Amino acid sequence: MIGLFLLVSIVVSAQTPQTKESLTVLNIDTKGVNMDPSTMGNMVRMELEKLDTFDVMDRYDVSYMVEKNKLSINNCYGKICLVEIGSIINSDKMFSGTVEQFGKSIIITFRLIDVKNKSIMKTHVHEYLNIPEELQTMVKISINEMFGKPNNKPVVDKLTKRYEFDNSTNNPDVDRLKLDGPRMGFVTYTGPLYNRIMESKNSGGFDAFPMMFQFGYQFEKQYLNEGKVQALFEFLPMITGLDQGYFIPSLTLMHGIRSNVNGWEFAFGPSFSLITKSKGYYDAENKWQLESAWANDSLNTNMVNPFPIVERMDSRGDFKLNSSFVFAFGRTFKSGRLNIPVNVFFSPGKEGWRAGASFGFNSKIRK
Repeated sequence: MIGLFLLVSIVVSAQTPQTKESLTVLNIDTKGVNMDPSTMGNMVRMELEKLDTFDVMDRYDVSYMVEKNKLSINNCYGKICLVEIGSIINSDKMFSGTVEQFGKSIIITFRLIDVKNKSIMKTHVHEYLNIPEELQTMVKISINEMFGKPNNKPVVDKLTKRYEFDNSTNNPDVDRLKLDGPRMGFVTYTGPLYNRIMESKNSGGFDAFPMMFQFGYQFEKQYLNEGKVQALFEFLPMITGLDQGYFIPSLTLMHGIRSNVNGWEFAFGPSFSLITKSKGYYDAENKWQLESAWANDSLNTNMVNPFPIVERMDSRGDFKLNSSFVFAFGRTFKSGRLNIPVNVFFSPGKEGWRAGASFGFNSKIRK
């Protein structure tokens, strides 16, 4: 019988909800931010209710108790005042703090006060970047940290680390990551292109080493910058071959996707360049000949050229527009305000592939 009584007692105790301590938020002091103490107090009260840790007094009940007891709360932010009011309204805990813009930072200070013991139980101070649009997120982060609740680390980094990769959270219309900047690197060739570049100029080759230096400038236009990903257009004019006495201009237009978390990116798009081409044919010995060579050979008088006429890259020809498609991927490394993008690329083609690498530098600047 005694055992049954104990079992029933345990079941009843387990089913009886535990009483939460009451917590009251009055106003939260604000300095230099576009929000009055009453509104900030409502925001903090809402985030505390989400914790489901305390019995947070509703804002309408707070207003009622203040009017009923004729209390003055406009400048009540200190421990003595809050303990006195907490005793009058029978609140176990009082919550107060300050949200202040200081230079390039917003500093949030919160305090949890025990009314009965007349003491400050917890104090939490956190410094954020000066991004007023994200005040509610900052308040949420501070309250979670104060009471041991988890936060989203990438979001915390965006709001606290000044040189974190930019997105719409830590960079709303004021600062932006300027990845426009110089680019330099090299390009190499494979297949028939490799051999063509090394051939003698007498046969239409370029008498050059099949790895050439490149330099240019990259322009970017971001059109999506949310969460962990940003999307952008890239415009890249380049000059190739000056190290070997050639001037090969090109323009590459790419659509790219970049990670705001670690700087990895992937891009692809068309590339246009000016190269010298000639019309000709491959003779019976599979040697490249200019189209005019057939007519200039006296042995071919009154004979129609039986070989198909094709157009190919030839150092003796005229400049013509050539198109290709480029795939690139890489990563941007950061050192303070300096950004160092490093990329590799390749461009497939029926006469051979082009591949290379480039790097550059740029910095985050104010618009």
